[in-house]
Amino acid sequence: MTRAACFVDRDGTLMVDTHYPSSPDRVKLIPGVADALARCNARNIPVIVVTNQSGIARGLITPAQYEAVRDRLDQELLRQGAHADATYHCPHGANPSDACDCRKPGLGMYQRAAQEHALDLSRSIYIGDRWSDVQPALATGGIGVLIPGPDTRADHIELARAQAHIMPTLDDAITYFLSSMQEAA
Repeated sequence: MTRAACFVDRDGTLMVDTHYPSSPDRVKLIPGVADALARCNARNIPVIVVTNQSGIARGLITPAQYEAVRDRLDQELLRQGAHADATYHCPHGANPSDACDCRKPGLGMYQRAAQEHALDLSRSIYIGDRWSDVQPALATGGIGVLIPGPDTRADHIELARAQAHIMPTLDDAITYFLSSMQEAA
């Protein structure tokens, strides 16, 4: 049996986007994210972090540095009473020559998570601060929510306004998701 999941972007959605963080010291959770994720945790809804990490392909961060930052994020979430069930990252670049199926908005990371965790992509939510975080919802039939941040482009907001949802916080997105699950039940 498959179940819905909460797919959430990392940089700019869970933690302050410091642009290619290479040190765990740069991890700072956005206020309220742990409480929001804990609501999913309490309902046994898998929280899956999906993140593009082109800094690896560009040589700006090493795979070991990425892992150290990921570990710190996991520790900070646990310290505040929440957890991510899994994290997937795309280490490839954004250039066409770096083409892959895992870089968001591609579905590779989502399909892998669905297979490994028995998830129903059409019943899931896709949350982030960029259109590429939200766009997979259109392909899967899920719910897409853009949470605009300081680096969110105006055209991404317009796309979300026309084709998905815009909400001010992760907590608002989770509240919407949980209420839509109750209505569907």
